[in-house]
Amino acid sequence: MKKCFLVLLFTFCNQILVAQVGFEFKEGETKVTVPFQLINNLVFVPIKVNGVELNFLLDTGVSETILFSLEEKKEVRFFNAQKVMLKGLGSQDTVEGLKSTNNLLEFGNLQYRGHFLYIVLDPDFNLSSHIGIPVNGIIGYHFFKNNLIHLDYRRKKIVVLKDTPQNRKKYTHKSSVVPLQIEGNKPYVIAKVDLEKQDIPVKLLVDIGNSDAVWLFHNRDPLVNVPKKNFNDFLGRGFSGDIEGQRAKVNRFKLADFTFDDVISAFPDSISIKNVTMVPDRMGSVGGEIMKRFKVLFDYSAQQMFLRKSKAYYEPFSYNKSGIEIQHHGLQWVQETVQMETVPQSGFNASGGQSVYRNDFKYKFKLKPVYDIAHIRQGSPAALAGLQKGDILVRINNRMPYQYSLEQINQLFKSEEDKWITLEIERKSQLLTFSFQLENKL
Repeated sequence: MKKCFLVLLFTFCNQILVAQVGFEFKEGETKVTVPFQLINNLVFVPIKVNGVELNFLLDTGVSETILFSLEEKKEVRFFNAQKVMLKGLGSQDTVEGLKSTNNLLEFGNLQYRGHFLYIVLDPDFNLSSHIGIPVNGIIGYHFFKNNLIHLDYRRKKIVVLKDTPQNRKKYTHKSSVVPLQIEGNKPYVIAKVDLEKQDIPVKLLVDIGNSDAVWLFHNRDPLVNVPKKNFNDFLGRGFSGDIEGQRAKVNRFKLADFTFDDVISAFPDSISIKNVTMVPDRMGSVGGEIMKRFKVLFDYSAQQMFLRKSKAYYEPFSYNKSGIEIQHHGLQWVQETVQMETVPQSGFNASGGQSVYRNDFKYKFKLKPVYDIAHIRQGSPAALAGLQKGDILVRINNRMPYQYSLEQINQLFKSEEDKWITLEIERKSQLLTFSFQLENKL
């Protein structure tokens, strides 16, 4: 899934009563640098929870720490667990979860003692199959609140810094300052959008856990309307279910000193945001497709964000033109031929001459991903060609699907207009082949 449910905003049925200190450096340390995985504009970092390393989505759009998909991490221990109800983006109601206190989180040489976290019990809430790597949780405000956080999207490195004059000078040099408003433990900015040749100021959540560029809530302000040229689309899966809406182009998007033209934006429908408790004047989100174009430094304590252009700044905006979202559908054993370094062996052939034989290969079996269609947009090129939800991919443009990562498949579907895609699929034990051309509806 290209957009992912990574637009997660949570409210909780009971309040936190004890203040949490936050991540603190070990004595004498002022900096930690850790590589991260960047998939579909989303940042994934390793964090230890009670001594067990888990993979987290880093998300400024959430106020609390959420865990899920722990089936293979049964050794993780949790303390003082209590049942709670959780809700957020999506069309469904609340889901059951647990709140656990007094946990230890570790990130490099940083430690966070006495941490509250929430555990989703619903096994269907699973980012891993839509991302292509194991994902065990989401962390937001508590990661950002104590220190300076520098994200280098191009080099795929995150640097956590103690707020010292030396660190601040080095990592804010040649950067533009963007004021933040920290409300409800989440950062907001004032930006401008041009929908119909008119700049409209909008208050947006800075949401690096949303892989899209911009989301706008068109039912909250009469000036913010969906452009006439749009199409209905599946925007992702939220904490409370599927998120539907429209996709369209914003003529111009302005953030501080930076301006972007023809920004592919999403307009979620009212049902998808009904469970979200929002600040009264919030009009949407700015997400990873914008943020990845900068080197970013978050400074929550001073309510500032520093932006510096990266090489990705001028990349064009695109979207999935196929109309299908692909997900992992388990694993399969695949036979591979592996070269071996062996000692030549001699022998005599039938005519009496000497022959040299080499036993220099063997077969090895590896587990490879299986992909299927998780969602299909009505009226899309893939739907019109005859593809259906649940179809299992057998070949993609004459290549085995496991030769692609999930992100590579998503990038293929974002290719230039009119590109031909041929998919061989399995449906009810039948092999079928479908071809279609990518279509740009905007």
